[in-house]
Order: sequence, then C-alpha cells, then structure tokens
Amino acid sequence: MLSGAIRQPVNSMYADAGRRLATLSVCVPLVATLGVACGGSSEPTMAECIKIVTESGEKSDQCLPVAPDSERIDLVTPKFSHSTPITNPLHPTSRVEQIIYGGHVDNKPFRTEVTLLPETKPTPYRGATVDTAIIQYVAYLNGRIQEVAIDRYAQADDGSVWYFSEDYSAYEDGKVTDTEGTWVVDDKVPAAMIMPAHPQVGDVYRPENVPEVVFEEVRVDKVDMSVPGPSGNISGAMEVDELHMDGTREGKIFAPGYGEFSTGGPGGDLEAVSLASPTDKRADPAPAEFGALTAAARAVVQAVAGSDAERAKQAATTLDQAWTAALAKGIPPQMVSAMKRDMGEFTSAIDVRDWKAAQSAALRVAQNELDLRLLYQRVVDVDLARMTMWANQLPIDVAADDSGAVVADVAALERIWERSRHGVQSPGPVDTALQELRRAAEGEDLRAVDRAAGTLSQAVTGLHAR
Repeated sequence: MLSGAIRQPVNSMYADAGRRLATLSVCVPLVATLGVACGGSSEPTMAECIKIVTESGEKSDQCLPVAPDSERIDLVTPKFSHSTPITNPLHPTSRVEQIIYGGHVDNKPFRTEVTLLPETKPTPYRGATVDTAIIQYVAYLNGRIQEVAIDRYAQADDGSVWYFSEDYSAYEDGKVTDTEGTWVVDDKVPAAMIMPAHPQVGDVYRPENVPEVVFEEVRVDKVDMSVPGPSGNISGAMEVDELHMDGTREGKIFAPGYGEFSTGGPGGDLEAVSLASPTDKRADPAPAEFGALTAAARAVVQAVAGSDAERAKQAATTLDQAWTAALAKGIPPQMVSAMKRDMGEFTSAIDVRDWKAAQSAALRVAQNELDLRLLYQRVVDVDLARMTMWANQLPIDVAADDSGAVVADVAALERIWERSRHGVQSPGPVDTALQELRRAAEGEDLRAVDRAAGTLSQAVTGLHAR
C-alpha cells in the first residue's frame, strides 16, 4: 500500500508504515475466521471495540469508529481455485511489473519502487495451499533506503483480491531497526480483502485486520471516476476513505492499470504514481533528448563528487538544458514535479557550497532519470542501471566518510539484485561482489568498500539480461 507516513500504507496495491508505530487493543473477541462473528454466529452478537492507539504506541480509552458488520463485504469465505495471476483492474498485481511512486513525507522527498517478483509462493491457509503473487516494496526517504516489505496476494474466484502476508523492515543508515507490522495468515489470522471484485459506493472492508499488529478499514466513496495519469486521463478510478488505527483518516485513489494510485494531498504528505511499466511504456525508441538527459544527470553526480563548484554549476546548466529538451517529448506530471524539485535543490545547494545537500539532490536527480527510462526500457535493464548508479555512489559516500550511507547503499543494491537476479545470465560474479561488499560495509572498512565497489561495477557491466 501507499505511504502516509511513512507507509500509511503503500500496499493497497501495496500496505502501511506509520501505522507500525502503534498497536491495537481489542475490547472483545474479533472475528477469528472470515464469515464467523464473535461467539460463532454468522450474526454479530457483541459490539466490537478496537481502541485507538497513537503513533507513539499510547493506548486510549476510545474505540475506533468502525463500521457495523452489516456494511462490511469482507465477512465471507473466499475460494481460491486459481489464485494467480491477479487481474483485478483496481489491483492488477500480476499485470504491472514495476510502479514508481513519488511525493513527500514530513517535507522530505519520498519515492518508492514497487516490483512484481517472478515467482509465486504456496501459502498454507485453512488446511489448503494457496498460490500467492509476491510484491517487493522499497521506499526511499531523501534518496536513501527507508523501508522494505515483501507482500503476498491472491485472487479469489469471484475476482476479489486478498492480502496474505507482509514481511516488513524499517531501515536507518542501511540497518534494519524495526520489523513490527510483519504478519502472515494462519489458523487465527485470516486473509484480508484488499480489493473487492466489483466495488460499490458504501462498501466497507478491512485491507489489514490483525489486532495488535496492523489495522485499516476502508469505505468506498466514489467509483467510475476519471483521474489524470502519467500518460493521460484514466477512467474507472475509485476513491476511498481509510481509517487508521490511530483514529486518523486518509483519502486514497485506485486506478486501472496501477492499483493504488495516490494517497494524501498537496497540503500534507503525498504519494502518487509517477509511472508504471508496462502501463506507461512507449512503443517508439527513446528519443535522443533522453540520452542527453542521461549524460547530464551522470555529469551532475560526478561534479559534486569532487566538490568542484565551477564544474557543478556547468553541470547544472547542462542538466537544465537537457531537461527542457526532454520535456518537449512528454514527461509524466509526477516526474516533472520530482525533477523540478531536485534540480532546484541542487542549484540552491551549489550556490551556498552545501556539498552534502548537493550530493543528496544529485542522487535523487539520477534516480529520477533512471525512472524515466521505464518509458522505453525493460524493468530488468533499468534495474541493472540502478545497480550501476548505487555502485558509483559508494565511492562518493566513502570519500565523505559516511559509513551509514555506505551501508544504506549496500542495502539498496541487495534489494535491487533480489528482484533482478533472475533476469540475467551468469549472476555469480555479482553474487560474489555483493557478498564482499556487505562484509566490508559491516566491518566499516571503507577502503575495502571502495575496492569492492569497483569490482561490483565491473561485474554489473559484464551482465547480460535474458
């Protein structure tokens, strides 16, 4: 789902994060299995009270204003005869290879990569085994890895989509600091409806419903909407109101071809689709203007690596010219906003010789440029280019004596490799290089990191995508 702060959720296509700072308290027994209310009756016998819990984990005496069972459409027993592929238009998990989201959280640039993994995973559920699709969610705050989640979904026979597990990790300086919010279906934890087959106004369902771990309740407010997308207007979108376990509410939009499309708004935290593959992929070859933008973004990173003010100013001018030319070829609106923001911050940082801020902005410019390649290139090719970008970032962070950034670089590399390894021939050299890099980074041996980064760059350059 999409983030609210930080991941409040990115999983409706993808699940929640600020939520993980809190836990739930249940006043009465909750439904243990879908379709069975407390006490074993199909009719509600007691009022349900899920207490409000603040983001700091403080429990209140107030109950969340949850909907009555009569309004919920998820109190059913789904059947999973053919659970993958997942083709629900508003949660097209199996049809979208990668989605890039952009926006801001706590006034910092926020960006996520949501990628369909190639394999499916059999998941035990109610005495049977359900085949589930797997999504990798990687979130970056100010350009650095912040959250990772592996989510599993299955489509029921009626076309509704159900959430089966989330393996969540929060990162700080590249190290896992929190896994709270991780859950998986079992005899006591039911799968959760994350998208109805045919949503209607007034429908209520719970995309996450694990007491004391995660909780969300959604009410459908609008259907058959038209919304502006990366490649033009999109019809058939849906708007919902989502109740979080801290008692706050948030509006979200879902759109065909993407799934979760946006959350939040310009006045606060915002996360929205930048582009998706293959949804926004263009049939023509990439224009020359995009090649010039690639070169300009690379020059910006190289200029700040040496803290050369004059070279950086020249690189900024060249980047501005390349960007203006690329705009004429059509750039998705959210990508325009992200690039304008990061180019502006780069120029401002150069003017005051704030090299740390300049390097951060340059990294985000490079990430934006790579995202734009999804308009013309395969996901695996773009991901391999991202690995090269992070390998090139390592010497910059080594020179800055920033061991936290170095470990974060390695974590980002490992996550990208996890999802792209299957798409290359002879992955062994990269496997070895990443292992050496991890050992050096954990040992805070920056000289060894520098050497291992060079080895990794060569190994990635030698890869051939299938």
